Amino acid sequence: MEAYVLVNCDAGQSWKIADAALKMKNVKMAHAITGQFDAIAYVEFSDMDGLTEILGEFQKIPGVQKTHTAVAIPPKLQ
Repeated sequence: MEAYVLVNCDAGQSWKIADAALKMKNVKMAHAITGQFDAIAYVEFSDMDGLTEILGEFQKIPGVQKTHTAVAIPPKLQ
């Protein structure tokens, strides 16, 4: 399974959050971004328990205020 984790963080911390996220096992990409959110990460996981663990790791990163998660919906199998 795949998801995008959008992060709001303390001012000036977006690059540090993205760098910290890249050190996490299931994070495949992470970037500081502009707009409503400060950082975004692409994560892969096997089940919802795995996603819960990943989100818990994000919440432990100093400077993270909150996260918003968008789980990707796989294409319909035919």
